[in-house]
Amino acid sequence: MLIGDPEHPWHPTAVAGRALASAYGPWRGRRPVAQLVGGTFALALVAGAAGAAAAVLERSLRRIPAGAVALGIALKPTFAVRELLAAGGSVADALEADNLDTARTRVGMIVSRPTERLRPDELAAAAIESLAENLGDSIVGPLLAFAVAGLPGAAIYRVVNTADSMYGYHDEREWLGKSAAHVDDLLNLVPSRVSMLALAAAALISGRADAASAMATARRDHGRLASPNAGWPIAAMAGALGRRLEKPGHYAVGEDRPTPGPEDVRRASAIVATAAALLMVALVGVVAC
Repeated sequence: MLIGDPEHPWHPTAVAGRALASAYGPWRGRRPVAQLVGGTFALALVAGAAGAAAAVLERSLRRIPAGAVALGIALKPTFAVRELLAAGGSVADALEADNLDTARTRVGMIVSRPTERLRPDELAAAAIESLAENLGDSIVGPLLAFAVAGLPGAAIYRVVNTADSMYGYHDEREWLGKSAAHVDDLLNLVPSRVSMLALAAAALISGRADAASAMATARRDHGRLASPNAGWPIAAMAGALGRRLEKPGHYAVGEDRPTPGPEDVRRASAIVATAAALLMVALVGVVAC
């Protein structure tokens, strides 16, 4: 947590990304059935290799002095907190400086939607949605996987989530990434809902957000997103902040509220930081027991 997660070509997630690109590459441009079968095989191959390598590493680390510390260091590349919060802060900085080009570039680095024509409030909404959704994908998911299945579980989760971020789209990659998208949905059923509860708890603790509204908005609006999971934390964040979060042409949650600004991005970052801290304390207790 203190060291952070510096970019490096040999970072495990970067290595997994290159492995996925190599495994998926031969299947691109083929017929849909071939892409589906090839994509499933590629995902299983890379995820299986990552899980097996993590299992060997975990067994080795548990045998050495200070093995728990070494295992924590090995676990760290599977989740990111500082980088997520820094990404939100950088968008808020650009919006406060009224530098829309920079804000659009920075938002484009953390969301998959086009950002060239987004208004300031839409850029703020996109950043807030990314913060909320990634609480599950980047923090809760891998840590829960570790609590249940050790380092192999966290490694497999990270590979699947990375594959979904690379290929799980409704475009020419749809059939290639269909398996990754469905497996990622399955793996995030619990993390997304835990994230929603953590955001509500963080809102209650912070005193600057509405926990009751977070829960009510999550129950009411989560189904407005196509994803079976992302709607829970995003709608909870909309309720906690008392803001409308919208992806133009696709969905809007918290429709009866004002649109967000840069100060709301900072509030969202603070809520996510508190939620992450609460979850880590809880999961450390689970693992320790």
